[in-house]
Amino acid sequence: MAGKIKINRIKSVLVEKDIAQKDLAKKVKRTPNTITRICNNDSQPTLKLLREIAIALNVDIRELLISTKD
Repeated sequence: MAGKIKINRIKSVLVEKDIAQKDLAKKVKRTPNTITRICNNDSQPTLKLLREIAIALNVDIRELLISTKD
């Protein structure tokens, strides 16, 4: 069975910016559980939510994704 594919790097960006998941949840008006699942790559945000997260974290949306290029 294949391992979980990491698609987003939101958790890494939160660590880099020293922002708690619960604080991000408040900023984007989602539950902390939703943000935890996204940070753990158990689920993926919609494009709309990904944009909201990028704005809340003041980063380019591309910084939140794992690159498909080597």
